[in-house]
Amino acid sequence: MFIAFFEALKAAGVPVSVREYLTLMEAMDRDLAGRQVETFYYLARASLVKDERHLDKFDQVFGHCFKGLEAAVGEEAHAIPAEWLRKLAEKHLTDEEKKQIEALGGLDKLLETLAERLKEQKARHQGGNKWIGTGGTSPFGAYGYNPEGVRIGQDGNRNFRAVKVWDKREFRDLDDQVELGTRNIKVALRRLRKFARVGAAEELDLDGTIRQTARAGYLDVKLRPERRNAVKVLLFLDVGGSMDWHIAQCEELFSAARSEFKYLEHFYFHNCVYETVWRSNARRSSERIPLENVLHTYSSDYKLIFIGDASMGPYEVLYANGSVEHNNPEPGKAWLGRLLATYPRAVWLNPVQENHWSYTDSIRLIGHIMENRMFPLTVEGIDAAMRELT
Repeated sequence: MFIAFFEALKAAGVPVSVREYLTLMEAMDRDLAGRQVETFYYLARASLVKDERHLDKFDQVFGHCFKGLEAAVGEEAHAIPAEWLRKLAEKHLTDEEKKQIEALGGLDKLLETLAERLKEQKARHQGGNKWIGTGGTSPFGAYGYNPEGVRIGQDGNRNFRAVKVWDKREFRDLDDQVELGTRNIKVALRRLRKFARVGAAEELDLDGTIRQTARAGYLDVKLRPERRNAVKVLLFLDVGGSMDWHIAQCEELFSAARSEFKYLEHFYFHNCVYETVWRSNARRSSERIPLENVLHTYSSDYKLIFIGDASMGPYEVLYANGSVEHNNPEPGKAWLGRLLATYPRAVWLNPVQENHWSYTDSIRLIGHIMENRMFPLTVEGIDAAMRELT
């Protein structure tokens, strides 16, 4: 297994050596991983990866080679017995049965009922329409169906109905080294250009050297700052959930933006922007950045670009405590408003096909907040967005 893992890393372009592999094997012999998959992951990454640029490829290979193993449950799930969360069955309902199921009546009522069930329930439950369990129609649990509920202990989305997710969720950073299959995205981004010579004088000024040499009578070399795109961009990237379907598109755009804009700062969020954002998905639980810090760090001449499908429950935009992952003190629309007030030049790029936008309430809602400055994540849409920002 470990040799196959080593060979898969080399095939993926991660520069691992035999010496590093032997170091990992020595660490395993000494039981440094403690028979925990998560500990082994960090041990292997520390032993085999020398450059953070290869972390994403390492994660992909690790997930492929060890996909049959289950990682340790995160702290967020410790309050719920692990055996309750086993996926014992999936209950398939007819359309008629689904129509008979009704939501509990709003986010506050849903969370209040969950707290009551946690106090009352004393054992594991499967099926049914009330208790916390698996394969039923209760609003609480995993692998069942309910129009609105709290997802507990499920790998990913099935019906896209959860208004809260009670799990530790792992997202991955977008790879900004992706080789683009087309140059059209770069060409579209180039509409947002403002060249200036700023920074250290490192480039030979040939005309200035000739002129000064002629005046002085001896060789007098002159340097000047390199001519660069002086446009400054704040890039906010939605990750996880339904955005997993659009990773390839977003990585292509991220790569193109990295090469086109010298002054580019990027931040991640999930579904809607709230009081904190983060730069690395691997450390999003421990290294969150208050959005207030972003607002006070970067000047108002930055261009603001959101990339996300804007597909979520309306609760997440309109209500305090509406976030699917945490209890947010203020609604998402309040933070979006602060960002737009600070950075008036702003657009939203949406990977969902434009002719599907009208079917999702949250897309229409975000579009209204953005004052109709939402564009499809296509070459034509990027071109139109860059024109809007100039």
